Parts: sequence; C-alpha cells; structure tokens
Amino acid sequence: MPWRTCFNRQRALLPITASRRLSSLSIQQKRPNSFSGKWSGLTAIQRLNFVSDKPCSSNYVAQLEACIQSKSLSEGKKIHEHILKNNGYIKDFAILGKLTHLYILCNEIELARQVFEKIPKPSVILWNMMIRAYAWNGPIEKAIDLYYEMLKLGVRPSKFTFPFVIKACSGLQALEIGREIHEHAEKLGLESDIYISTALVDLYAKCGDLYEARRLFNSMSHRDIVAWNAIIAGFSLHGLYDEMIQIVVQMQQAGIMPNSSTVVAVLPTVGQVNALRQGKAIHGYSVRKIFSDNVVVATGLLDMYSKCHHISYARKIFDMISEKNEICWSAMIGGYVICDSMKEAMALYDEMVFKHRMNPTPVTLSSILRACANLTDLVKGKHLHCYTIKSGLDLDTTVGNSLLSMYAKCGILDDAIRLFNEMISKDKISYSAIISGCVQNGSADKALLIFRQMQLSGIDPDVATLVSLLPACSHLAALQHGTCCHGYSIVCGFTAYIPICNAIVDMYSKCGDINFSREVFDRMPKRDIVSWNTMIIGYGIHGLGTEALSLFHEFQASGLRPDDVTLLAVLSACSRSGLVMEGKYWFSAMIQDFNIKPRLAHYICMVDLLARAGYLDEAYTFIQRMPFEPDVCVWGALLAACRIHKNIEMGEEVSKKIQLLGPECTGNFVLMSNIYSSVGRWDDAAHIRIIQRDQGYKKSPGCSWVEVSGVIHGFIGGDQSHPQSASINRKLEELLVQMKKLGYRADYSSSLHDVEEEEKEQNLLYHSEKIAIAFGILNIDPNKPIVVTKNLRICVDCHTAIKFITLITEREIVVRDASRFHHFKSGICNCLDFW
Repeated sequence: MPWRTCFNRQRALLPITASRRLSSLSIQQKRPNSFSGKWSGLTAIQRLNFVSDKPCSSNYVAQLEACIQSKSLSEGKKIHEHILKNNGYIKDFAILGKLTHLYILCNEIELARQVFEKIPKPSVILWNMMIRAYAWNGPIEKAIDLYYEMLKLGVRPSKFTFPFVIKACSGLQALEIGREIHEHAEKLGLESDIYISTALVDLYAKCGDLYEARRLFNSMSHRDIVAWNAIIAGFSLHGLYDEMIQIVVQMQQAGIMPNSSTVVAVLPTVGQVNALRQGKAIHGYSVRKIFSDNVVVATGLLDMYSKCHHISYARKIFDMISEKNEICWSAMIGGYVICDSMKEAMALYDEMVFKHRMNPTPVTLSSILRACANLTDLVKGKHLHCYTIKSGLDLDTTVGNSLLSMYAKCGILDDAIRLFNEMISKDKISYSAIISGCVQNGSADKALLIFRQMQLSGIDPDVATLVSLLPACSHLAALQHGTCCHGYSIVCGFTAYIPICNAIVDMYSKCGDINFSREVFDRMPKRDIVSWNTMIIGYGIHGLGTEALSLFHEFQASGLRPDDVTLLAVLSACSRSGLVMEGKYWFSAMIQDFNIKPRLAHYICMVDLLARAGYLDEAYTFIQRMPFEPDVCVWGALLAACRIHKNIEMGEEVSKKIQLLGPECTGNFVLMSNIYSSVGRWDDAAHIRIIQRDQGYKKSPGCSWVEVSGVIHGFIGGDQSHPQSASINRKLEELLVQMKKLGYRADYSSSLHDVEEEEKEQNLLYHSEKIAIAFGILNIDPNKPIVVTKNLRICVDCHTAIKFITLITEREIVVRDASRFHHFKSGICNCLDFW
C-alpha cells in the first residue's frame, strides 16, 4: 500500500531523532576498558548490579536504550521491575520516556500508555510516538483522542504529529474530524509539508471527497511516488478506472515510474472493470521490474485474473508463489468462487486447512460459505458454522453475513432468521442478506418487517438493501412500500445505478402500474439487457403482447443482441395475448437468426401458446417432436389447455403421462379434477382427489392480499379471522344481490364437490380474491384502483364476478394471479377472457 511507504519513512525518522537526542546521556558514561569484554556478556540487570547497588538514573537510561536497540522486551520489563523496587527513580522523566519508547517499539501499547500517563509533561516526541502507535496498531480512535488531549494540554503539534493522526481519521472514515485537523495544520503553516499533504490526499480520497483530494494533490509543489500512489489508490478504491489510468500516465510523464505499491493499488479496479488487456500489461511490467516475486503483488495479480474470469492464469500464478500466506490462499479460493468453480474452491480450502494446517481467515470463511450456498451443501456449511463458533470467528460480521446467506440459499430460513437475531453486530450487508433470503424463500412479508427493524436501528439502506427489498414489494404488490423505496432511491442518488432502476421497473410492473413502469424505463440514463427484458416481461404479464413486441423491435434497433431470456419474454408475451403467428415466427428466428438454442422453458411457452389458443393437436405433435423427453411441466401446460377447452379425452391421456412421470405438485391433480367437475363427472373427480391424498399431495389454499395504507392484509378462502370480517361478509352479500340483478350466474365449473347449488354459490362467494376485493372497497379511496394479488390462478367464476363488481361500484380492480395481470374496468377485463 502507498501509505505504508509514507509512514515507514516517518517511522524510521522518529526513532533516529530520539536516539540522537538521548545518546548524549550514554556518551557521558565512561567505563574502564578492562571491563568491556565482561560487560557485553551480562544481562541488563547484572549490568545494573555490577555498576552499583543503587544504580543512577543514567545507568537506567543507558540500559533501557540498549533494550530499545535490541527490541528486548523481557529485559526491559526486568529493568522496569528493578526501577519499581528502587522507588526513587520511578518519577524520572528520562527513564519513563525510555520505557514508553520500548513498550511502543515492542507493540505493548497499553503498557506504554500506562507509563506515558505518569509523565507530567511529555515531550511532543513522546506524544507523536503514542499517536503513531495507536494509528498503526489500534484502537485507531485513541490516536485521535490523544491528539485532542495533547492540544488541550497546550502541547504544540509538530510536522510529525499530523501524518499519523490524519491516518487515523482515514482509517475511521472520519472526514469531518480530518477537515478540522487539516485546518490546524494550515494554521501552523505545515500544510505544504510533503508528508502531511500526502496524508491529507489519502484521507480525502478514501473518504470519497475526490475533488478535494485532487485539488490538494495538484497544489503540492513536490510530489514523490508515495503522493502519486495515494491519489491513484483513492481513485482505484472508488472504481474510477479511466481517471485512475489517466493519473498513472501523468505520473510516468512526470518522470516517476510505478512501483510495487502502484501495481497493488491499480489491480483491484482493473479486475473490477474486466480490463484484461490492461491487466496483462501490468503483469508484464511487474515481471520486468521483478515485482511479481512479491507475494502481495502476486496475490493482486491472481485476484485480477480471477475477476476477469481467467481462473487458469490465476492458478498458475498461485502455484508459482513459493511462500503462500493466508491472504494468498483466500484470494485463490475467492477466485474460484467468482468464476463459479465451487468444487475447486472446496478442494483448495480442504488442502489449505488439512494438508497445510493453515487457519482460515474471516475472508476465507466468507468465500467458502458462498461456495456452500451455491452448492446448497448444508452439511459442509453447518460444519463451518461450528468451526466459526469454536474459533470465535462467528462474531465477525462478514462471516455472520455469509452464514446468513448460506442458510437462506439452502432454504433454511428459520435458522437464518435465528442467526440474524443472535448477531451482536449487524451492518447493511446483514440486513440485505436476510431480506434477500426472505424474498427468495417466499416470505416477502417477513422481509418488509425486517426492513422496518433496520430503519428503527438507525442503519440507512444502501443500493444492495433496496435491490433486495424491491422484489419483496413486487411479490406482495405493496405499491406504497415500493413507491417509498423509489423516492428514497432518488433522494440518495441510487437511480444512477442500473440494477436499482431495473428493480424499480419490475416493482411497478408487478404492483399493477405498467404505465409508470414504462415511464421509469424511458427515463433511465443507461439500460442494459436486463432493463429491456424486465420491461418486455412486464408487458407480457399484463397481457399487452403487441406492446411487448413493439418494445422488442426497439431493443433490436438499440444495437443490443437478445439473449435466451429476451426470447423467453417475447414468447411468453405472445402466449398470454394469443399471438400465435408471431410466437411461431420468433421461435424459429431464435434458432436461425440469433443462434440461441431453446431451453425447456421456451418449449413450454410454445406448448402453452398453441394449446391455449385451441391448437391442441398441434401442441401435442410439437411435444412429440421436441429434441428431448418432455417433463411434467411440458405436459402440464397442455393439460391446463385441455381444461380450458374441455377436451376430456386428451386430458385423460395427458394425465396418464403425468402420472407415469410423477405429478411433482398438486396443480396437475387439481387440473384433472377440474376437467371432470366441469362436465359433471363427480366420481372421476373424487377418484383423482383420492389419488392425490394417497400420494401425499395437498392442495395449496387460495390466498389473496391487498395493501391498504402501507399495511398488507392477507385472506384465504372462507376467511373469517379478519377484524372486519362481519363488514366484509355484508358487503359480499350486497354485491351478490346486485350482481344477480345484472344477470350474474355462478359458474360451478371450479367447484370440486357434488353438493347443492346454493352451497356451491356460498363457497364461490367466499373465494379469497372476492374477500380481498370487498375489503378494498370498504377501505381504499374510491378514486384509487383496488390491486389484489393471488397465489393461484383466478377461477372462472371470480373472473366473471369481478367484471360485474366493477359495473356496480364503478371502480377499477386489478388482480394479479399466478399467471398474469387482469385489469377490470366497466365490466371488461383486458385479457378478453383469454388466460
């Protein structure tokens, strides 16, 4: 690091200065030459006893100076003990100063502080030593506290004081304190000192004030390699690759060649932007300058190649390093994880721990836990968790965050939440990890609750938090929460990041406001392929197939090349809108024009497109011609169309194929049972339900939820648990009477039981989406649409009933079911009964 070079110069300077000032004491001590041989063979205590039973102050000082020169802590402690026994010398300032210096040199900072505190008026040299010790070894904040204590006692800082206290500010990201200390240096006329200026450049750069860092750097009359490295490292830290490279070029134009610290500073950003060509040039330069033999440079190079996804290059460098340290092993394991080579990461970790007997660092554990998460290797993950507890590393926040992600990605959400609640120290990453885990495991409501905890704890969400939270808003159709997240993103400047804008586009789309979703999309300063895919998918789920194709044409005109997700979005949009010819065309173009091999998901879309539009025989033939064996999902798409078109014969044939493959879920049982029920074959419907029960499959209950004033209210079919249940029931009965006057007749095709029509009507009336809509009518402003989300496909009767409800209430109702959005208004649904 460039800082280390700077402060090593300071570190070297101070002891020499102190030594010169104190050496006069030892020079005055004249000893007979006849004792010189004997003298060198004695310990410090023996020397003191040899001189006198009551050694004088100068003898103590001389012997402590010898301990300082040899860094002999044990001898120094014996002298200290000897001094304490001879109490008369414990207040001698010269002796206390030497003891302080010795303890600092031997990294016994707290012992040094105890001795230092006994000196009534320490010299500025001793103050500088103590501040430097805390700045280098920690606790860093004590360096700043000591600086202000020094000022309070009226001690004037020297030019050697400021680099170390500024370094402490840099380590703590204490920018405002750093600015104040900068003013102190200016008032003393020391700002132009190269060491102080370099320290200030590093402070401002690391704290993100790159304008001030560059201004100060440009004002320096003389800039050495340390100063150049400080500004380069600052721009690299913030990922500003172009600016960083420009400064490196300027440095060489100024006649200063990059050193190993320069190389180490630039490599992370080179890897981050995947600038492989530049990385190879730096590698070549390092070889020519013999930097690559340095383990720090070599580790930086292998990390760069890993980030550029050239893991074979990284491994070659790793294998050539003769003496590998923990950081080197950690970088190589992390490189395998970055390159999605999880098994190789696991093997290398085992080699590190079991063969080479090296203890993993927190960074190593975090990387290997990511590998466990991606492989869903819960057994290995739990073993690592046990190790972190035994070693005390579970208290490390980074390790804790990795454990959270591991449990969440392995689907053990309860353990993840329990671990989260037990964590002593939580940061933004902790909250982002658990929020993301909740969303991934279908607990979006818990994600919102944890986000509220985050706000109450005083931790402000960052980009990663919002990227995790917005899908929770999307899943629950929590538009108010999503809108708040959007506003917060604008205020914080997060909308400059493409992933945030993509998540916002997706959120508005899935919360029912497709028009505003498009508005956000149009305002994006930059778009990637995910942006276009998200918007096309949004149009598709809203049944706006024509708009989806129009946007796809715009996408092609932008110069981007579609990927398999883009074509899947296009085919899905065609399927939901009945655009059969268009779907067939783009499926062919996918192979011929874009050279994209269709995945199973693309074939399912085509089966759904053909079958839903009534081309059942063509869909059946399409399945038979697939290049691989169709699975349950493919046949399930055809079975769903058989239910829509009441094709019993084909439905039975498809059902048998599904039974042979294994139904995988309750949906296919329900579809076949519905087919029989729709034509009154109750015995067959009952037989299907018996098979379903015997095989251990349970039908998921219909659940709907609606957002009112930022609170999500959930309902299941026949729900009577809500506090407003009585009012909801009355409203449903009123609506039923009014619907019948307008010609509504209950559709019993979704009823699975052979019961009286009146009972069927009551069962249908209390479907979850109807309950949610009634609740919305009672609680949502009449001028606002009612947006309901359902976990299953909306039934035919509810679809018909909602059209009547919009006529009666003169309200717009939006229902998002498991398949798509339905926009009901004035007795019409935008799906035109095609879903």
